Amino acid sequence: MILGLSIPAFTQLHTIISLIGIVTGLVFLVALLRGHWLTRWNLAFLVTTILTSVTGFMFPITVIGPPHIVGAISLAVLAVSLMALYGFKRAGIWRPVYAVTAVIALYFNVFVLIVQMFQKIPVLNALAPNQTEPPFAIAQGLALIFFAWAGWRVVRRPA
Repeated sequence: MILGLSIPAFTQLHTIISLIGIVTGLVFLVALLRGHWLTRWNLAFLVTTILTSVTGFMFPITVIGPPHIVGAISLAVLAVSLMALYGFKRAGIWRPVYAVTAVIALYFNVFVLIVQMFQKIPVLNALAPNQTEPPFAIAQGLALIFFAWAGWRVVRRPA
């Protein structure tokens, strides 16, 4: 039991929170790419992305693995995002710092989503059962390229 939920129920809650974080983050990112700031979408993205990492640490663990490392890095990046947004009000250098850290946090969520998709969706798992095969590398590479471009673009286009 985790927070009074069975592990499958908690896993489902964690997954729903993660998907909400990804969707709200993508909506917010598209707005940023167009030069618009969506306050509520941004808040929803930040809250659900933080909750995604925090709930990820609540699962029973026997050894620290890649998900824990990604979660810890994501929380560190999100701490900088929160400082840039709420502490420094995105003034001066803190505007691009916020943009980059928000994009990185969203990328980490999508990175994990791709991992989960290749583990759980039979047709994708058949293409890359060990997640070392080219289809997996291509999917992760395309995600990285997209988010690197998006981060560069939102820094160049003020919102």
